Amino acid sequence: MALADSARAIGAVSRLLQDHLIRRGFEVSIGKPEEAAATNTEPKLNLFLYETAFDATLRNLSLRDGEPPPLWLVLKFLLTAFDRDERSDSAAAHELLGSGMSALHELNYLHLDPLVAPDVQLALENNPEPLKLTFDDSNADLLAKIMQGSDERYRLSAAFQMRPVMIVPGSLPRASLLVGIDYTTAPETTIGRDGVRIEVIPSLGARLHRVEPDRFETGATLTIYGDDVSAASMEVVLGDVMLTVVERRVDRLIVTAEGTPGTPIASGGTLSAGELPLIVRRRLSPTRTRSSNLLAARLLPTVTGATLVGSDLQLQGTLLGTDTDDVVVAFYRDSDGMTVHLFDTVTTAAGQQTLTVENAATAVPAGTYRAILRVNNQQARSSPSVVVP
Repeated sequence: MALADSARAIGAVSRLLQDHLIRRGFEVSIGKPEEAAATNTEPKLNLFLYETAFDATLRNLSLRDGEPPPLWLVLKFLLTAFDRDERSDSAAAHELLGSGMSALHELNYLHLDPLVAPDVQLALENNPEPLKLTFDDSNADLLAKIMQGSDERYRLSAAFQMRPVMIVPGSLPRASLLVGIDYTTAPETTIGRDGVRIEVIPSLGARLHRVEPDRFETGATLTIYGDDVSAASMEVVLGDVMLTVVERRVDRLIVTAEGTPGTPIASGGTLSAGELPLIVRRRLSPTRTRSSNLLAARLLPTVTGATLVGSDLQLQGTLLGTDTDDVVVAFYRDSDGMTVHLFDTVTTAAGQQTLTVENAATAVPAGTYRAILRVNNQQARSSPSVVVP
């Protein structure tokens, strides 16, 4: 679903905690402890969100390259127990507090199961990690600061935090055409190569230095530079697919990115587009190999055409993504260089040769757009034009 639903994540976390405690037989309210005490005379637990903080470990982590990072929050709660007399300092209230803490400790990681309310699911389902529950010290200073004022009483409570909670701003998405591609020709032509390199630490055995090109489509010829790579027993593996070696030299191997015979990468049944590990390994025995260090090789999707069928956008090509891949399609307007809309809900097909974005034409104004495809953060070189009537 749309990442914009994450704007309701703070309230959704409170409701998710309440739901899990209710399932375990507790009466649970949300709000300030004094207000909860006056709601009814049943023994109950109360959840009070007293502080939000930014997660320092994730502050600069983006979901996709080139996009601003979302807000990564830490939510801090107080758990307070009330007995039948609305007291929190009785033995019965203490027993109830201990039972509530035990239930929260048992949860540890909060997962979204089918029993969770649909609006809570929508707000939290894009969170890249399960919500982690951790208890904090709830000393007298903390409780005194929170429960101050003439109308509030000091109540024994347990403090805990939930992290990481993601909120994605509702700003326009960011995308751009690739550097080194001439989009004025038909079809687009490569006029330069990306100069980005990834430094790696050599390991025992063969030592790899670089692969050229480091971004490539299916059927491309790759040159892998390194030391001790020319032996006849050397194999080249991309992801989990063995590539065909066409030439061996002292300092390099030349291979094709079509995969082993009978299972070519282009068939869409072995690999998806994305950043994949590339290694050279020496076959020591039928069951043992000695591998080189890893290189990062970027296998690109290939878009050969884009058409509108009714209001749906259909892309044709190879390695357009499976239902487990991170696939996004952006509409880019040449006239002003703006990314008008980003679609992150798509329909894939077996073989990865077609991709459908439902109701794409109804989401943007009439005009001519470039359809930019990214699969697992790798952008297709071709961005065909689409005319929305």
